[in-house]
Amino acid sequence: MRKYSIIIPVYNRPDEVEELLQCLVKQTYTYFEVVIVEDGSVNKCEQVVKTFKDKLDIHYYYQQNTGQGFARNTGFSKATGEYFIILDSDALIENDYLSIVENQLNTEYLDLYGGPDRDHPNFTPIQKAISYSMTSIFTTGGIRGSKKNLGGTFHPRSFNMGLSREVYEKTKGFIITRMGEDIEFSIRAISLGFKSGLIPEAFIYHKRRTSFIQFYRQLRFFGKARINISRYFPNELKLVHTFPMVFTLGCFSIPLWYFIFTPFFYLGIIILSIYVLLNFLDSTFKNKSIEVGLLSIIAVFVQLIGYGVGFMSEGWKKLFEDKGFKQTGEQIEYPS
Repeated sequence: MRKYSIIIPVYNRPDEVEELLQCLVKQTYTYFEVVIVEDGSVNKCEQVVKTFKDKLDIHYYYQQNTGQGFARNTGFSKATGEYFIILDSDALIENDYLSIVENQLNTEYLDLYGGPDRDHPNFTPIQKAISYSMTSIFTTGGIRGSKKNLGGTFHPRSFNMGLSREVYEKTKGFIITRMGEDIEFSIRAISLGFKSGLIPEAFIYHKRRTSFIQFYRQLRFFGKARINISRYFPNELKLVHTFPMVFTLGCFSIPLWYFIFTPFFYLGIIILSIYVLLNFLDSTFKNKSIEVGLLSIIAVFVQLIGYGVGFMSEGWKKLFEDKGFKQTGEQIEYPS
């Protein structure tokens, strides 16, 4: 049995932390500790943590706000386990999550792993729609939840990521705190010879954003982050990553084709209509809800256009900056 250290960076989300801790209390695998790193929150979760002192091996640390990447580094430095698991504070997990991870590592060891995300039955229709857009095969979200993905080698995401202590000691943790910190970390770890993979059964229920405005801001940030990763690893910018940009430009160019070349206008309308219909039918079938199916259409457009706008704006900025510039995200506020 290996000891796990579950590291949770928190920023102004005490209610969500309480729900996640309730999940951890119910774990069937019990050899673990919980490390909470409060990253400069005004609305602290310290009192919530205290209510779990007799239920969990839990440790609370407060620091000035530095961003989620560096908050995780603090968690790494305080952890006593031999294997670290990073979870976002807005995650929920099933009772056998740790047992699944332990069985996987005993069967086929991974130095670095990621797990997919799903929508919970109690999520609101908007949360389910957002979850659909972030995991659908019809969007770039589908790339993250498959062992063989179009983006190349599987790069675990930090909302649900595990790594050995050795990986931390060799990488020294995150060097970006915001703007693609988890992908940069994964690429760097893999480049050092560590084995990475997906554990499909080790999923989380990820709440994400609760409004389309918040979701747009987050995805615009993700688009910027993809460009930022290319500042560190230029070869990691794949053709598939440009899909949201192409989609965005295509959508906004359709009206212009009416005046330039009318057949292209109607062709664009037909293609877009088919795409909308596919997403609607797929989401409606998976969620067994017409309402979620309709909301998923909005979520898909928000996701792709938000990402595309962020991708283009940061890409344009990169054209005019010094070639050696590296963005760590310390001075950038994560969208709320």
